[in-house]
Amino acid sequence: MIITVLVIVGLAMGSFVNALTWRIYQQGKKSKTKTKIKGRQVDLSISTGRSVCINCGHELAPKDLIPVLSWLSLRGKCRYCHKRIEDSPLTELLTATLFVLSYLAWYNNLASIGEYTGFILWLMLVVGLVALGQYDLRHLILPNRILFPLYVIGLAMRLAIGISMDTGAVEIVREVVLGVLVGGGVFYLLFQISKGRWIGGGDVKLGFLIGIVLGPQLSLVALLSAFYLAAFFVFPLMLAKRVNRKSKIPFGPFLITGLVLAMLWGQSIIDGYNSLFGI
Repeated sequence: MIITVLVIVGLAMGSFVNALTWRIYQQGKKSKTKTKIKGRQVDLSISTGRSVCINCGHELAPKDLIPVLSWLSLRGKCRYCHKRIEDSPLTELLTATLFVLSYLAWYNNLASIGEYTGFILWLMLVVGLVALGQYDLRHLILPNRILFPLYVIGLAMRLAIGISMDTGAVEIVREVVLGVLVGGGVFYLLFQISKGRWIGGGDVKLGFLIGIVLGPQLSLVALLSAFYLAAFFVFPLMLAKRVNRKSKIPFGPFLITGLVLAMLWGQSIIDGYNSLFGI
């Protein structure tokens, strides 16, 4: 039952991510809250704006907004203008999958109000991380409007989890500070040394978020995972001459993937590493 609910909520949140990233991008063009598409006035407000086709501006009916199913029934085309729907159902499926995987990784520890609170805050964080990753893939930037609220959610999650584990306030603060130094400090140094050529400012701020959420030890797992994943995907593209050293490749999705891996299975990764090398 819980997994079914998580799938439904995850699909809905994935649909929200598609709308959120488009609206934030449109608002950022000229700091505007309204725009016109094919002569139709479109409200870009995240809280009050209605969903529209981004090709023809037609307001979408409820039957057009059912996650995944509407896209499949319409064969990926708008009901009104018949042009390709830009939003992918993959975002909806990814969010739902992460919700379920999070529950499977956490459910043995969900035994108190604090732990349930931490889990719910983590799911909120997941929605923001999916939005960040999608935005970076599309526009090569990690917007502060999505990133900064995640700092607050991340801190609240650490507090909820810490309280449920009877961790003292001083210890929680110490873990957060050390995590920020590890998660963001490395990237900040790289950013300063290279003057922004090796890594972007958004990645530095995302590194700070990793530190807040994970603490120092798991932050290292996240960073190493991100670098390994990036190498796994980018090196074959370089060998095939699809990209080169001057190509702009978003690093945010790799960092986000590393964060999720470390959060859900980081301790298992550490234990496996220690066992492998007899530490």
